[in-house]
Amino acid sequence: MTAGPVPDVEVSRFVEFGRDQWAGLRASTPLPLSEEQLSALQGLNERVSLDEVTDIYLPLSRLLNLYVAATQTLHDATATFLGSAAPRVPYVIGLGGSVAVGKSTTSRILQALLARWPTHPKVDLITTDGFLLPRRVLESRGLMNRKGFPQSYDVRRLLRFMADVKSGAPDVLAPVYSHLAYDVVEGEFHRIQQPDIVIVEGLNVLQTGTGAAGKFVSDFFDFSIYVDAREEDIEQWYVERFLTLRETVFQNPSSYFHRYAGLTPDEAVATARRLWQTINLVNLRQNVLPTRERAHLILEKGGDHSVRRVRLRKL
Repeated sequence: MTAGPVPDVEVSRFVEFGRDQWAGLRASTPLPLSEEQLSALQGLNERVSLDEVTDIYLPLSRLLNLYVAATQTLHDATATFLGSAAPRVPYVIGLGGSVAVGKSTTSRILQALLARWPTHPKVDLITTDGFLLPRRVLESRGLMNRKGFPQSYDVRRLLRFMADVKSGAPDVLAPVYSHLAYDVVEGEFHRIQQPDIVIVEGLNVLQTGTGAAGKFVSDFFDFSIYVDAREEDIEQWYVERFLTLRETVFQNPSSYFHRYAGLTPDEAVATARRLWQTINLVNLRQNVLPTRERAHLILEKGGDHSVRRVRLRKL
């Protein structure tokens, strides 16, 4: 008897969790943040409740705590085998996603929660904005309308930074970015001194098309997270953020975007949508979204900013 054709079966690389399923994985992890502390961690127009922290971020912090502990044990085993003291090497977490999707808030909440675990109290957070090329260079190359695209970063500098951090170097400097000046701040740095964990947040962290000497930023990650949402929701959040900035930061004469401060509400909405559709949406589709499946964990957000589904890559 001849066997018939084997039907195609789609095999997912991820285990999927609904919100309630994921929340149940919190186990007995305590909630260490108050409403006031959480409020200080949130970005513009982002509404994150303590319930969201309890249901989504506490289980994630528990998972990462287990991973960090396992990695620390592995390093100790290697040091024992080699008969020498191994340098203190941070556990590195990469966090990517679109502009306006909530990466910064997610990173700050994770930093606060992870720092409260007793085995890794020192947690640093850096953004890849500091590794953008200086504004004068972007202007000279005609790249101001492609800021955030792969070609707008000093990738070699970012890779050197990641290599130094992951090698256990005692003192590593990360450049600082000013959103007010819309530029890298010359001579200002964030100092990384062998923390337990480093969170690296940015648009480009999971990309593979801009490596130097065959290396990519993600090669240095122990774990990676992608914050995901529907395009139409991200666009709405981008517009809402632009309107808030128009009434606050853009009013400062030192702001690079001060020229937008005098726009009427309708003009501001139209300008925000134009910037989104011609720059940020293009970057999302071409360079950011294609990296989503490379993440170890994907947080899928709904229109109210709450996470509706979590996808964890199978080991």
